[in-house]
Amino acid sequence: MSSFSEAALEKKLSELSNSQQSVQTLSLWLIHHRKHSKTIVHVWYNELVKAPVSRKLTFLYLANDVIQNSKRKGPEFTQDFAPVIVDAFKHVYKECEDGCKKQLGRVLSIWQERAVYENELLDQLSRVLYGEKKPTKRSYESIQALNDNFAGQTSPAEPPQTSELIRALQELENATSEDSLLRQRISSLPAEVQDTSLLHRITDKESGARFSRQVDDACMLLADYSGRLAAEIDDRRQLTRTLTSFLQSQRDGLVHNEHKLEEYKRKLARVSQVRKELRSRLNNLPGGHHNSST
Repeated sequence: MSSFSEAALEKKLSELSNSQQSVQTLSLWLIHHRKHSKTIVHVWYNELVKAPVSRKLTFLYLANDVIQNSKRKGPEFTQDFAPVIVDAFKHVYKECEDGCKKQLGRVLSIWQERAVYENELLDQLSRVLYGEKKPTKRSYESIQALNDNFAGQTSPAEPPQTSELIRALQELENATSEDSLLRQRISSLPAEVQDTSLLHRITDKESGARFSRQVDDACMLLADYSGRLAAEIDDRRQLTRTLTSFLQSQRDGLVHNEHKLEEYKRKLARVSQVRKELRSRLNNLPGGHHNSST
């Protein structure tokens, strides 16, 4: 997966489209680089403000996807989005006016249902959209249905662009699973940090403190590697879906072009027949033979 930089993030945000695939792909990249969460949120907010009205809502869809799907790896994004999310809602609502109130309400309903944030912050978001009047709480089924479908207004079945596919393949060239040095570090961890039955070897506080640091380092190393592998698995699953969609679009294109080829072959045969009969007719007309190029 490509390395992180503010320039790279700005470029990816500029390429973000209002499709589920685009939102999810960028969300996975951001979650993979969650150690830069504060910078990511800062750049995200600045780019949201600068974005054209037609793309502002997509930025909030992206934030929702990141906030919800990063929770299993850590609280970084939930915490770092909190200070700016109310202003982000205000900005998008003000720019889009009532045109996006329904969509913003969907996001808020999901967060309320799943207690993504504390009630105080959720109430602030509610006041942005509804004033002091609180909207009727939706059922879990309606929230789930909205959550499954809200990420984009365009069809998720839209075939991927070849450039997107190439970029996804290139990003996996430096995948976590191919990091031999990191795997070697993990395989070199002492047996003591992986076996509770060996804890009896600790006989004094000094050795215990030293061993505690080893265990903490091992936990951080394994947690980070596990998180990166989970992100890579998500990337590969997304790539599998993208490839499936791409292959289907190629099959559909092949069938379509085969039908077109047959149609144009029939048209060519008819035109060739007209040309043949026209030449024959011209040759039989008074005034001599008519010469035409083949």
